[in-house]
Amino acid sequence: VQLQASGGGLVQAGDSLRLSCATSGRTFSSGHMAWFRQAPGKEREFVATINWRGGTHYAASVFGRSTISRDNPKNTVYLRMNSLTSEDTAVYYCAAVESRYTDYRTRPGEYDYWGQGTQVTVSS
Repeated sequence: VQLQASGGGLVQAGDSLRLSCATSGRTFSSGHMAWFRQAPGKEREFVATINWRGGTHYAASVFGRSTISRDNPKNTVYLRMNSLTSEDTAVYYCAAVESRYTDYRTRPGEYDYWGQGTQVTVSS
């Protein structure tokens, strides 16, 4: 099973960005997928999650300016973030877990599969 995150880069404050996470080896159409991020010197933190029914949940820090979505036929999950600030600078990781529950999982330990991360740097 592989999760391949992409779409990161260097952007200006106020810009938007869309991250993608493509899965291979198995489908997670009946599972949870999420984005986490980790800034230098900080712990990995939850950003957004989407369950198998399409329900979404966001961290307060990105709520209202971010959208997580999934394309099951393409085995891909996306994270669009608007109004980026320097506080959004981090390595962004996608994660997945097989589950038919409709809860929202916000802790790293609740996910079984992880991508390699993609760097997002926001310059002010």
